[in-house]
Amino acid sequence: MNYNPNFDVDAVLELLRGVNEKYQEGSPEDEAIRIAAVALFYVRETQKLDDYREFFRSFYTPAIDYIEVSRTFTTREEADTWIASGEAREGDRVSIAGQGFRVIPERKGQGLRFLRSPLPEELMKKFPPNSP
Repeated sequence: MNYNPNFDVDAVLELLRGVNEKYQEGSPEDEAIRIAAVALFYVRETQKLDDYREFFRSFYTPAIDYIEVSRTFTTREEADTWIASGEAREGDRVSIAGQGFRVIPERKGQGLRFLRSPLPEELMKKFPPNSP
């Protein structure tokens, strides 16, 4: 589903009103639509619409869009030097020679290490959309 970050709240409320007219007052559908409409109205009136837009976007944006590479290295040696420097943070995503890795704690709890974690572009090459 495509997300329209600038959806028109009034148009959505008007559409909900039209849909609600098809259901008997007091029915479960009537109640659900009224609750949704009032919630959206509340968000607008309390000036939290921008927060809601971001929250809503998170439901309809593929997780793949959230992956950000914090550093890119041409060699493993460069990456090892960086992680040993103390600049790396747990959860950082990096690219080393075109392969994705996540920074995680060492097994014994001291220091950090790399865990192979393919980047979206790697997965797209391996599993192209619409492939069997």
